[in-house]
Amino acid sequence: MKGYKDLDIYQLAFQLAVEIYNLSMKLPNPDKFETGGQIRRSSQTTKDTIVEGYGRKRYKADFIKYLVYSHSSCLESISQAEFLATIHPQTRWEPVTKKLEGLSIKIFNFLNYVETNWKV
Repeated sequence: MKGYKDLDIYQLAFQLAVEIYNLSMKLPNPDKFETGGQIRRSSQTTKDTIVEGYGRKRYKADFIKYLVYSHSSCLESISQAEFLATIHPQTRWEPVTKKLEGLSIKIFNFLNYVETNWKV
């Protein structure tokens, strides 16, 4: 691994953050600024804490801590996407929810890998 950009979880989180940003900017007011703003922040935090954790990978406990933060932010994004899919059923939030659920599983699995196999 040359860097965090080589991590599948980072690549997927980045793609989803971009997709969520673009989709949320199409929401009607006030959802664009309320729930839309929340899901933009949580999806960007998901990818950013992967990067921050990777930057601290030398310290296994820090790496794990930031992966936990990333997983938590991903779960928050899932909750917000489910809410938006419910109140705006004509939009594309349901597929985003499914993609976020897949990302959540991948982050969780990587977190478990780091906990059991990561060598400093």
